[in-house]
Amino acid sequence: MEFKDYYKILGVEKTSSTDEIKKAYRKLAQKYHPDKNPGNKEAENKFKEISEAYEVLSDPEKRKKYDNLGSSWNRFRQTGGNPSDFDWSDWFQQSARQRQTGKGFGSGFSDMFDSGGGVSEFFEKIFGGGFSQKTSEIFAKKGQDINTTLAISLEEAFHGTTKTLDINNQKIALKIKPGIADGQLLKVTGKGFPGKRGGPNGDLLITISIHPHPVFERRGDDLYTTVVIDLYKAILGGTSQIDVFGSKIKIKINPETQPGKQLLLKNQGMPKYSNPDERGNLFVTVQIKLPEKLTASEIELFRQLKSLRG
Repeated sequence: MEFKDYYKILGVEKTSSTDEIKKAYRKLAQKYHPDKNPGNKEAENKFKEISEAYEVLSDPEKRKKYDNLGSSWNRFRQTGGNPSDFDWSDWFQQSARQRQTGKGFGSGFSDMFDSGGGVSEFFEKIFGGGFSQKTSEIFAKKGQDINTTLAISLEEAFHGTTKTLDINNQKIALKIKPGIADGQLLKVTGKGFPGKRGGPNGDLLITISIHPHPVFERRGDDLYTTVVIDLYKAILGGTSQIDVFGSKIKIKINPETQPGKQLLLKNQGMPKYSNPDERGNLFVTVQIKLPEKLTASEIELFRQLKSLRG
């Protein structure tokens, strides 16, 4: 059986710290990972080798046993011993069983190494079993995210709502807070496509699309609309009323209000998404409707008014 020089495989010194070993492993793992080298058998074998080295050198007990074995191996060779005559039996894992590559990570983990096995004979005989979770995590890959669009009304955005989505034959209840913006992205963790080799599921990413409203225009947290009043209220003043998604709001009309006048109603706009107790402003533009189908008497009164103004 061949002796494996794990320090040489990772390119570290025997005196290297655990952090230095971990850093070296991550660098090599990124370079030789099968996902980055599809179909490259040489890279796959290198990846197995460095993962095996890290499994041993990152574990204090395994590393101590390996260092003791290495010392015995070197002494045997330095005294002229034939490597093929070295007695490995004293170092064999007593409970070593059939290889369990990726134990605890499902068949997907083993499938990566469907040819040639996941660990060497040296590792299996000396340490038994397969990789622990800390090493196997590098094999896992997060599933792809699912992107979708959800259309809601401006009123639903104002009050907040709950929508049920059918994603991959699974019903997902999505609670939408008041004040959500058009184009805002919501994430439901773990509701995307399944991960690979024991990796976590992807996420569900939902882009909110808010339908245009026939009465209100939204700009940020502010709302814009118009109110139509008659000529007499514009001249004499009074009050008007506007319905903002179920709330009746009174508007004071000052005497001699001109057409196109914009009124500001503070804190009567959209709820703020970060704090629904706060709201933007409501801007109301005044439109004046002139009287129609005037009687002869009314026309005469307007003539008299014109004369007085003249």
